[in-house]
Amino acid sequence: MANSRTVLILCGDYMEDYEVMVPFQALQAFGVSVHTVCPGKKSGDSCPTAVHDFCGHQTYSESRGHNFTLNATFDEIDLTKYDGLVIPGGRAPEYLSMNASVVDLVKQFSTSGKPIASICHGQLILAAADTVNGRSCTAYATVGPALIAAGAKWVEPTTPDVCVVDGSLITAATYEGHPEFIQLFVKSLGGKITGADKKILFLCGDYMEDYEVKVPFQSLQALGCQVDSVCPEKKAGDRCPTAIHDFEGDQTYSEKPGHTFALNATFDGVDSSGYDALVIPGGRAPEYLALNGQVLNIVKEFMSSGKPVASICHGQQILAAAGVLKGKKCTAYPAVKLNVVLGGGTWLEPDPIHRCFTDGNLVTGAAWPGHPEFVSQLMVLLGVQVSF
Repeated sequence: MANSRTVLILCGDYMEDYEVMVPFQALQAFGVSVHTVCPGKKSGDSCPTAVHDFCGHQTYSESRGHNFTLNATFDEIDLTKYDGLVIPGGRAPEYLSMNASVVDLVKQFSTSGKPIASICHGQLILAAADTVNGRSCTAYATVGPALIAAGAKWVEPTTPDVCVVDGSLITAATYEGHPEFIQLFVKSLGGKITGADKKILFLCGDYMEDYEVKVPFQSLQALGCQVDSVCPEKKAGDRCPTAIHDFEGDQTYSEKPGHTFALNATFDGVDSSGYDALVIPGGRAPEYLALNGQVLNIVKEFMSSGKPVASICHGQQILAAAGVLKGKKCTAYPAVKLNVVLGGGTWLEPDPIHRCFTDGNLVTGAAWPGHPEFVSQLMVLLGVQVSF
């Protein structure tokens, strides 16, 4: 897939973790070049992110998320090089909406007619840039009064996944709307998705890595695939806590609490014959899932049938325990090399860490920075394409 479109993501400190990383990596997986910038920062700098979650309180909770590394410099932006703009939510938009350079940039995108996709609290920046006057839009509910005051035709977010399109403007209420939000943005860029009539199973567990479940899960949904997530001893509607594994200068990754992930299917009675592919996230969950006989049987069924199996990071602990790595070339998080080798696999060094590999029906990756390659290689096996 050639990079035939280039888009800009407007970042800031304590933007919502999912709301920057999911579109950033999903769009790259679909063949789009994505540049990320933040006022006052340059390429290679990082922004702290915020995990906003819904835990039964009157408003969302917040905790520290991953560190997000920028790949471009704000002061070097050339608007003519970009085909669209994405604005994540979180707390960053509160202060970005007061930045004259940010407001002017958004005004220029709006005047040009290029697509703008903004989510959650990102619409505060749209209001500051006077780009919502007379236009239909939604946002996180508490942003409604500001949008109404700015002249917007307010659309109440009756569910967290609400998205609204008005011309070149795409708005969404929360990250639960990412699948439609990203799909609408891809289409606004002139993208066409084919071959997405696929059904995919995710093997989940408590303390799987936050990005490693949500990014591929919502990326595949954005393509139009049906994606079911299951966890042993849990049913549809139950939740799994996740873990944020990050690289912060220590000898190994750090861990922080992540979002809670809502399952949409029930583990008991899963029939692998009804699915076209299997995805195994990493994190700490694979350590104990590898001891579950039903989990191992599901993996064996997918591998013996020749259907695509995509596993990342520590997920390969499950593959090794299932005995399906014999004769297979495979990568993983470096600390999982022992499992791969003892399981009979041929170890492939993940250098750089985002490197992913396909061997027959098996796609393996080392860590979440590799998601664009991980998802795109799975798309190839599934026959799903995005063309511009």
